[in-house]
Amino acid sequence: MKFRQAFGIEKGDHVALIGAGGKTSLMVGIGYELAELGWRVLATSTTPMPLEKLDLMPAALPVDTPLADLSAALTEARFVFLYGEVVGEVALGVPPAQVTGLPDMTDADVLLVEADRAGNLPLKAPLDGEPLLPEGVSLVIPVASFAAVGQPLDAEHIYNPEAMVRVCGFPEGLPVKPAWIAQVIRDEQLGMKGVPPHVRAVAFLNQTPMTPFNRRRARAVAKLALLHSTLKAVALGEVRGHEPVREVQRVVGAVVLAAGASRRMGEPKLLLPWLNGRTIIEHTVEQLVKLKMEPIVVVTGHDAREVRGALERWEVQFAQNRAYKTAGLGDSLRAGLTALPTSASAALVVLGDQPNIPPKVVQQVLMAYAEHQSDLVVPTFDGQAGYPVLVARRHWPDVLTMKDDAAFEGWVRAHLDAALLVSVDTDAVLRSVDTPQDYREAKARAGLR
Repeated sequence: MKFRQAFGIEKGDHVALIGAGGKTSLMVGIGYELAELGWRVLATSTTPMPLEKLDLMPAALPVDTPLADLSAALTEARFVFLYGEVVGEVALGVPPAQVTGLPDMTDADVLLVEADRAGNLPLKAPLDGEPLLPEGVSLVIPVASFAAVGQPLDAEHIYNPEAMVRVCGFPEGLPVKPAWIAQVIRDEQLGMKGVPPHVRAVAFLNQTPMTPFNRRRARAVAKLALLHSTLKAVALGEVRGHEPVREVQRVVGAVVLAAGASRRMGEPKLLLPWLNGRTIIEHTVEQLVKLKMEPIVVVTGHDAREVRGALERWEVQFAQNRAYKTAGLGDSLRAGLTALPTSASAALVVLGDQPNIPPKVVQQVLMAYAEHQSDLVVPTFDGQAGYPVLVARRHWPDVLTMKDDAAFEGWVRAHLDAALLVSVDTDAVLRSVDTPQDYREAKARAGLR
């Protein structure tokens, strides 16, 4: 995945990079990528930068370069870095107030700003007066490196560790743990310090390992960091890798549809026995809990009290479809989607009566979204679309107008050409428990009596 897609960079954005662990390399990588697209990229730093790093830029000019010359350089090189006064082997930063108006004066398409320093260390806490964000910033990218894991929490290996000890209570000198990185990234006094609440924030965890075990650990860091409401996503990757961004973790909420009246079953189907003493709805929700999905919204209607009682052991939210007697899936979807927090970028629509879907299928759908950022992800078996369906937030206005099952499923079919289809090895994505015969067959498939 490219940087522009991962961070959602658009023309007109003012992008500030803060943190540690590859910040300058990330700025350079973004700049070159956008320049190759034909954009006019203006970059600068509000903090001092070693002169040797200016060699990384296709063009570097002093900030007092005449505007006509600067515009000509942008036309020729497409990517120009502006620096302040040179003192010895260091180029001083450009004052934030001077940075703000530069794009408009030079017809630049995007502005990239390195807004603090980190001394080439993998993790940092800001010093007093940091970060130096110019006004008008529209996107902030907090940066940290997974390479900090295992490094001693001291000044030789971590930038300003005293602040982490003071704010988070981390033991000084002990090896950095993955969860510590997440806490630093999301903390208002550390990684998110000075980031205005209205500004988009997408973090980057650099040097993410490719080994499955460590990648899972990096993914856990991302999910913990996303507990901060302003942080919209965490990109995992390696700036200097062939594919610099491997996946983007975002908040995906599960909407479990459990409001039906079970008319064809003749009794409450979601409360029928299943595996290990659990009911069907308990088993379905438990699989999502095991995958650490959060939030999980269960939409109830018929037998609402009983369904809620069955799920009381788990921290799930409930939404009531008050029109369950006459309405269909559309009203349940509306209740579930409106109950999700504004931080949710997508919803995983789960049918409560599909207990045979294995967790790995849900994980396949979620990973497809993380790795490709498609607005619609649909599992398929033998060419047929099934559930659970992942729907990105931009489609929610369409979904919120739907009334019945056929409308949503028809909408999904109509968008299959643009959807990301995930082929799975089980037809459980196509089967739901609606009748006594369905129930017998589902139990047989699960090896239950």
